[in-house]
Amino acid sequence: MTIHRANRIPVFNGPAGWGVILPPVPPRARLQGDAGCDIAILGGGFAGLSAARRLHQIDPALDIAILDAARISEGGTGRNSGFMIDLPHELTSSDYAGAGDDLDRRLTRLNRLAIDFAAGAVADYAIPAGYFQRSGKINGAASRSGMAANQSYAAHLARLGEAHEMLDAQHMREVTGSGYYHGGLFTPGTAMLQPAGYVQGFAAGLERGGVRIYENSPVRTLESNAQGWRLATDHGSIQAQRVILANNGHLESFGFKRGRLMHIMLNACMTEELPPDSIRALGGDECWGLTPSDPMGCTVRRIGPAQGGHRIVIRQGGYYRPNMQTSAADLARASRAMRRKFEARFPMLKDLPFAHSWSGHLCLSKNAVSVMRQLEPGLYAACVQNGLGTARGTLTGIGAAELACGQGSEITDFFTAEAEPSRLPPHPFDTIGANAYLRWKEWQSRLE
Repeated sequence: MTIHRANRIPVFNGPAGWGVILPPVPPRARLQGDAGCDIAILGGGFAGLSAARRLHQIDPALDIAILDAARISEGGTGRNSGFMIDLPHELTSSDYAGAGDDLDRRLTRLNRLAIDFAAGAVADYAIPAGYFQRSGKINGAASRSGMAANQSYAAHLARLGEAHEMLDAQHMREVTGSGYYHGGLFTPGTAMLQPAGYVQGFAAGLERGGVRIYENSPVRTLESNAQGWRLATDHGSIQAQRVILANNGHLESFGFKRGRLMHIMLNACMTEELPPDSIRALGGDECWGLTPSDPMGCTVRRIGPAQGGHRIVIRQGGYYRPNMQTSAADLARASRAMRRKFEARFPMLKDLPFAHSWSGHLCLSKNAVSVMRQLEPGLYAACVQNGLGTARGTLTGIGAAELACGQGSEITDFFTAEAEPSRLPPHPFDTIGANAYLRWKEWQSRLE
């Protein structure tokens, strides 16, 4: 018998703005009393929902239960920027290229499998079209170094045979309404999500197919026994033959991969809805998504009524927090910085307030590997998404479901062949070193 006790549960700072701007969804029941199932999934984000869908594809008779510590779309799933990227997007690189052309081709193929899987869910579960759009994205460059990074990445894409288009400053203004950017690199394969709407529709579709979802049910202990695994919450327990941990960095909270996972907090702000005069002053396209040419720069999105209103979302401000939490002071400081960056890009909107600010949690490994494998008999992980929660979470969820059913695929072959996450320096040297490095990289990319 093995027992794993959680030493922390998710804590959130600020509302998940993507969910707040949508019509409210009635809360689901929490787990109460004793229950049972064939497979329990811990976590109702991209990985957990994708695992449940893949399990039902493999065996529609499976009894599946999802336990989420909060509400669907309240956690990290509703706090990301909603880019489901098909191409290499290595955050530790200077231009997003990975560790080699062959690996990047393979990752691109897998990412496109994830996007196709998501598109299938959108069709099967009648998720509104505005919540999933294959509209591509732009790498925006606001400096000479940013332009050089885009040129470098474009050359890499040319070697891979991938479609791309270089945009000049005028074209960037026509798309974004902003004169801030010197140029951009457009790639057509990214799917842009309204992340909260997408996962809410996904969860509702799974429930119609018989999957049980329990909200506000953080798992406190995992205990193996002769029947499989027992998961205990504050108000109940569930006995499962097999378990999939789809809780990203909180894998470490149960004692797995301690001292190997990096926990980065990012912050985002979303404007109030743009009034008609602001829309006219801004110009540009109604919807677009922009990642910075330097991974440490600002991500910016403009959305429209199909996603929750005419708004702009800006994200930046990374810092290392081993406890996976951010403080109100952290968020306030990051929000002030994002205000300055917003006004530099959109001076015509300087009087438009932010309506929502929030923090979110990224989990990375030093060597950029995920943890998608069997941890113990009957216990599987779909975790450590390396800042790519939409596509990577979808892939690891699919892979964990396949492993749990004894199946193999290109996805399982890829992730089970990855190395273990590299060890980090001991605490507090990990925190000191990581935050110093992040501040230095942020200063280098300050214009981006």
